[in-house]
Amino acid sequence: MKLSGRGSFSALVAGSLLVALMLAVPIFSIAANLLLGGAGDTWRHLASTVLPDYILNTLILCAGVGAGVIVVGVSTAWLVSIHDFPGRRMFEWALVLPLAVPAYVMAYAYTDLLQFVGPVQTWLRETFNLAPGAYWFPDIRTVGGACAVFVFVLYPYVYLLARAAFVERAGGMLEAGRSLGLGPWENFWRVSLPLARPAIAAGASLALMETLADYGAVTYFGVPTFTSGIYRAWFSLGDRVAAAQLAALLLGFVALVLFVERVTRGRARFHNTTGRSRPHPGRRLHGVKAAGAVAVCLLPLALGFLVPAGALLQMALSEGDAQFGARFVDLARNSFVLAAATAVAAVIVAVLLAYAARLSGQWLPRTVNRLVGLGYAVPGSVIAVGILIPVTRLDVWLAVQVQAITGHAPGLLLTGGIATMVYAYLVRFLTVSLQTVEASLGKITPTMDDAARSLGFGHAATLRRVHLPLLRAGLLTAGLLVFVDVMKELPATLVMRPFNFDTLATQAHALASDERLAEASTAALAIVVVGVLPLILLSWQIARSRPK
Repeated sequence: MKLSGRGSFSALVAGSLLVALMLAVPIFSIAANLLLGGAGDTWRHLASTVLPDYILNTLILCAGVGAGVIVVGVSTAWLVSIHDFPGRRMFEWALVLPLAVPAYVMAYAYTDLLQFVGPVQTWLRETFNLAPGAYWFPDIRTVGGACAVFVFVLYPYVYLLARAAFVERAGGMLEAGRSLGLGPWENFWRVSLPLARPAIAAGASLALMETLADYGAVTYFGVPTFTSGIYRAWFSLGDRVAAAQLAALLLGFVALVLFVERVTRGRARFHNTTGRSRPHPGRRLHGVKAAGAVAVCLLPLALGFLVPAGALLQMALSEGDAQFGARFVDLARNSFVLAAATAVAAVIVAVLLAYAARLSGQWLPRTVNRLVGLGYAVPGSVIAVGILIPVTRLDVWLAVQVQAITGHAPGLLLTGGIATMVYAYLVRFLTVSLQTVEASLGKITPTMDDAARSLGFGHAATLRRVHLPLLRAGLLTAGLLVFVDVMKELPATLVMRPFNFDTLATQAHALASDERLAEASTAALAIVVVGVLPLILLSWQIARSRPK
């Protein structure tokens, strides 16, 4: 069947709207509780006591993490993409490794390293003969410490997308800039950086939404934010309406971030107008400049991966989990199956939503896509509960119908199953895939669609034969980012998992909650190891896309 042209609601657009509305069910559930609940005693208590702290800390985290991931991600991406210096090939793939370390795991590792009885302060006291209390040492369990942890965990979002953009435009664009008399810095500020801005904005927004949704790290550091307030209102105070009201304010922060980015971008669009990229030889750095480039790339890699992974490895080898063995094979298999299924589904759905919005050219598909993207900033347990309510009702209805037909009660068919967990992960992480696919699709000039139509291709054939080959690297990036995120996801897994179904994340959480951090290090290290392999594959694929 041929789909109708741009500007009409074709079958593809209608299907994408239906899928998007299904994924937005938890958001609607939050909105329903907000509109129907009213202002209760819990909300008035929160508003008069802790709500100002929630707002202030959230703003500080957004400002600090947003600026930090852009500075670290763009600077490292620019160095490894455009320059040649010792160790560049190693840094190309190694700089993505911090993405495999969950923020809560890094918080545990750095707290153990930097606390008063930890190895760092113990070494300082013994080396310089310092008395306890006679020196000042920064406290990691603060808002600033939380910002630092998030920056060094999440900067790979910006690094990956910015690096892909720099590599794709490295040759001809820089040569054009040099022909106009631009030096290296002017080329960066006036040519490369504006052209890579959509990718940088997409990466930064992903990092900010991940920061807003985090629960483990901010709670462990004792930093009150909207996310910790949602958990406290829902599970400690037992008031789901107040939790929904806090979640609605949190969604407002995310919507504001996305709106500001769209407004500042304006009507600017950046397309590749040639199917042939010219290779860039790389500007060779020597002496102090080469040493500076190595230091800039090594610092985030060390702080974001080498130090926490080394601490986990030391704890796992010295003490570790006594149950390590066959059980961990089951835990790793469960985690891998969930992550792989969600990654494949997320890429398919993201292509459907992004391509439908491109075809329609109307405001409704784009608005619904933005609504679906808000799920990334909602804590996993809130999404899980928002899903469980309608799914349980559907399950009960199906059970009644089956019993009426067969005479046997089938029990719950959907609740507590793997499919429902994948659904929850899609709601939570679809925006990771959607942002990446939209950024890649936006770089394909609309004239290619017109050329395909002039050759008699319908929209489906254009997608299959024109867009998908050009989107290959972006689709792989999207899938692997979702894979790693699902491997690390904890709250939604705790709520949605079937009986006697554990993952590496739930095992690490159970042990860390009992203050058995040394034993939890084994499962935490396994999460890091499993997450490292697809990240290396991802970086290798992007390196292959560099023009030869």
